[in-house]
Amino acid sequence: MIPWIELDRTALPAGGELRLMRRGREYVIKLGVAELMTSRLSASEEALATLAAEKLGGRTKPRVLIGGLGMGFTLRAAQGAFAVGAQIIVAELVPAVVRWARGPMADLFGRSLDRPGVTIVEADVATLIRTPKTGYDAILLDVDNGPEGMTQAVNDKLYAPKGLATAHTALRPGGVLAVWSQGPDAPFVKRFEKAGFSVEEKRVRAGGVHGGPRHVIWLGVRRESDGR
Repeated sequence: MIPWIELDRTALPAGGELRLMRRGREYVIKLGVAELMTSRLSASEEALATLAAEKLGGRTKPRVLIGGLGMGFTLRAAQGAFAVGAQIIVAELVPAVVRWARGPMADLFGRSLDRPGVTIVEADVATLIRTPKTGYDAILLDVDNGPEGMTQAVNDKLYAPKGLATAHTALRPGGVLAVWSQGPDAPFVKRFEKAGFSVEEKRVRAGGVHGGPRHVIWLGVRRESDGR
C-alpha cells in the first residue's frame, strides 16, 4: 500500500493545526487526526456552486464571493456554472492553504486561480461580507464544515443571526446565500429564514453518483420585498 506523506502543516489563527497529506495522487487536509477534506470526494462542494448558479437564474456578469478555498472544488465549479463575465472573489483565512494550492496541490488546481475574473484574498470571509464595495449576487460559504464547525469558534459568527443579517445586506435583491454543511441543522434553518431568506435544503452525496456521505446545501434567496 502506498504510504501517506505529510507535505506541510500550519497553525490556525485561533489554535489547532492543519496538515496537508498526500498518498499517490490523493490529497487530504486534516485538523490534527480528523479529516477535513479529501480530493477523493468533491461532488457536494461542486454542487454548492452549481446549485447557487441555477438558483440565480443566469444573471449576467454576477459578482460571487466564495468563503473558503479548500481544494478548489467550489471555485472550479463556479467558473463553469456562473455566466460569462462572472467576477469571483475567494476569501481564504489560512495563508498556507493558498500556498498549497499554488505549490503541492498545483496539479489539482490547474489554472483555476489565475483565470480572468478570479481574485484570491487572504482574509476572513466575514470581513468581505461586511465591507463589500458593491453588492454580491451570490455568497457561497464552505467554512468550517458548516454551522456546526470544528476548527475555529470565530467562524460561528457567520451562521449566527447577526452574521446572516450581514450577508442579507451584502446581497443584491434576489441574490443567493448558499451554505455547505456536513449535516442537517434545523435551528440554523430557522435562523436563516428569519434573516430574510427563502430557504431550500438540498442533500448531496459527497461522491456524486459513486455515493459517499450525504452533505447538506442550503440555498437562501434574498427576498425581493426586503429591498434596501
